[in-house]
Amino acid sequence: ALINGLSKMPTHQKKTVYLCQLLIRIAEGKNLECRYGNEQRISPLESALSFWTLLEREEIKLEKLHEDIRRLIQIQIVAVHMENGYFKEAAEVLERLFTDSEYDKPLRVKLATIIKSKDPYVPLLQSFSYNLLMSKIKSYAELFMKENETNFLIQAATKQVVSKGLGATAWHNETVNVNENDESNLETKQRFVFSIILLKDMLGQMQKCCLNVDFLLVWMYCLLDLSSLQNVEKHGNTLACGRRRQRWTYKEDLELKSGVREFGVGNWAKILVHGDFNNRTSVMLKDRWRTL
Repeated sequence: ALINGLSKMPTHQKKTVYLCQLLIRIAEGKNLECRYGNEQRISPLESALSFWTLLEREEIKLEKLHEDIRRLIQIQIVAVHMENGYFKEAAEVLERLFTDSEYDKPLRVKLATIIKSKDPYVPLLQSFSYNLLMSKIKSYAELFMKENETNFLIQAATKQVVSKGLGATAWHNETVNVNENDESNLETKQRFVFSIILLKDMLGQMQKCCLNVDFLLVWMYCLLDLSSLQNVEKHGNTLACGRRRQRWTYKEDLELKSGVREFGVGNWAKILVHGDFNNRTSVMLKDRWRTL
């Protein structure tokens, strides 16, 4: 797409690009601090909806699945804002999402009523949950992969989305014992071998297309997730007797902020007990608050 231009690509390749863009945004759908493009008010899921529209235009089948996913994205755009307490923004989003057509009116009215109630746990939002959205997206991606069985990028991207969205813990965030957990070491090696294979292929493409070397190095860094690999290399001997340092997630940051609002700065033990944290201590909460 970068070299030849998106408009010159065959339809199936366009769909691949659109689907990768969609999966990236769905994976970050609950992270309202994440932005794509220059429009600061557009959330990841709103951006995902625009790429879903592009995918729909390229297909004439799967109408029921298309409609289900579109509705789920629209509902979850509102739901995610409400879950984070952004009720005014949720109302603004609703105005952008729907036209004045009679077809959209019932859902638009229901969501407007939910926003006014300021209750993110109403039955409608629970029934059309984020997990259901992830499941539908996975079904769509699996159908796409059957038509494009050699497309390893889509397969890898789908695996990443599912691992993020359905609650599976990323391998580098797990409690690992190097001497006992051979599966983790095997996965690290597999990631590295996979990266080398892709690198070899990219070097060949670079020779053909004169790609910029700096661009390739940036791509390598993102692919390898060097921070994780370096952590394994530097601290492998200490992991046998302790827990690896875990990155703070966006959800944990929200829990910490909510706890401080409720119990006040310094009451770390109370915040820890009442919050949903992943193997944290009160000292960790104190350090994280200072960082924030």
